[in-house]
Amino acid sequence: MKFKSFVKKNKFFCLFAALAFLIILAAVFAPVITGGVDPAASVLKDALQAPSTAHIFGTDKLGRDIFTRVIYGARTSLAAAFSVVFIIFALGTVLGVLAGYFRGWVDTVIMRIADMMVSFPGMVFAMAIAGILGASIRNAVIAVALVSWTKYARLARSLVLKIRNRDYVAAAVVTGSKTPYILIRYMVPNVIPTLVITAATDIGGMMLELAGLSFLGFGAKAPNPEWGLMLNEGRPFIQSAPWMMIYPGAAIFVVVVVFNLLGDALRDVLDVRDE
Repeated sequence: MKFKSFVKKNKFFCLFAALAFLIILAAVFAPVITGGVDPAASVLKDALQAPSTAHIFGTDKLGRDIFTRVIYGARTSLAAAFSVVFIIFALGTVLGVLAGYFRGWVDTVIMRIADMMVSFPGMVFAMAIAGILGASIRNAVIAVALVSWTKYARLARSLVLKIRNRDYVAAAVVTGSKTPYILIRYMVPNVIPTLVITAATDIGGMMLELAGLSFLGFGAKAPNPEWGLMLNEGRPFIQSAPWMMIYPGAAIFVVVVVFNLLGDALRDVLDVRDE
């Protein structure tokens, strides 16, 4: 009964949560959906075939099935996006809570580093880092994470500053509560809901940034099936074989929209308001 009332009250959240779950399931069960076809298997005689019953999304310049590569690409793209969001969520939360609670030199050091990171255009800085580390999806994740954690740190810091002088925090200090206990018991729970909403909304944005790096040659490398890389591979054939770009581009569009709307719906569910 509670579940039914929750669904009735939060229809949009349940809808987009179900769609996100289906996308994740498609990535997890890619071998089942594609019938065990190897996404890297090339058949040159089938190169650049238009969508048909044999290849519903067509084939690329090496005769690889694009449907198979799009489904397997969900694994790479989602895993990379979730990894970035997890890293920046954890790193930003820890640094922001420490800066907001301790203030002083701790706050100054952390915030000056954050200021330095945001003084450069994010995508350009990520490209520079990925270029130094070398092109790979792992290095692309590191590059995007290094330039994206500052938002979470600033947000966590601002939330901690709002509650660090509250009466219940002062009472905890007076009664002899240790600093780690205060941080875990009072500070972190107050910042988590807002940061979780931010993280859910950022999944789509991080996926776009990672796809952009791969498209520019700083991310995933062939033959790894990744949507940004597939767009890059299809660029020379945009007129003769447009399906090489249409389907990976559509996959990126759908996933980004679903996770963005999921983040918006999650905000309504958690009902986070400024006090």
